[in-house]
Amino acid sequence: MTVTGSERLAGRTLTDNLRWVQQGTSLCNVAVAGLPDAGFAEPSALPGWSRAHLVAHLAANAAALRNLARWAATGTETPMYSSPDERAMGIEEGATRPPAALRTWSAQEAAALDRDLRRLSPGHWQRTIRTAQGREVPATEIPWLRAREVMVHAVDLATGQIFADLPPDFLVALEADIRTKRGDDVPDVAGTLADRVAWLAGRGTDGVTSVDGGPAPVLPPWL
Repeated sequence: MTVTGSERLAGRTLTDNLRWVQQGTSLCNVAVAGLPDAGFAEPSALPGWSRAHLVAHLAANAAALRNLARWAATGTETPMYSSPDERAMGIEEGATRPPAALRTWSAQEAAALDRDLRRLSPGHWQRTIRTAQGREVPATEIPWLRAREVMVHAVDLATGQIFADLPPDFLVALEADIRTKRGDDVPDVAGTLADRVAWLAGRGTDGVTSVDGGPAPVLPPWL
């Protein structure tokens, strides 16, 4: 695929974003499919959320991003969610589904999003859409939004995946993205790329220190 200037954002390309969605979706599908039924009620790595909550979130997120893909395809404004309350209620209600239904829901929505993204033409990708946070971005960001979700939450499912298992080029892009979102108040830290990204994402301080060797500050969860 030829990459134009408008397809490139923050050092990433549409090709990168789509590839990372595929890789992250595979990680999540394997993790969810391998969970025993009793494992869905166990805690995820996110405070206050069980694995069932996290799987419901992944399914609902794919459905919400399909709205943005529809917006890009038609030019008709189609927000991800009607309100923050709708998003929260969808996760809470989804988490009550039986494990088999959660597995099916998550896999089906991920596959449907993949089909929707594959149908977008070069012109569709250049349309402006709006994220749930109100940012106006080109539609080429839709797969990046999904890649972040599936990659990071594959780790949050707490089935053995760690940040060091994620693709290094994705981690480079994610580190830059989170630093931009966190703002200038977040200090530099020393550590491996994977450990720095995990810290920036608010997943603990293991493996990182301040640049002078002291303890790194604890950050709240991001994403």
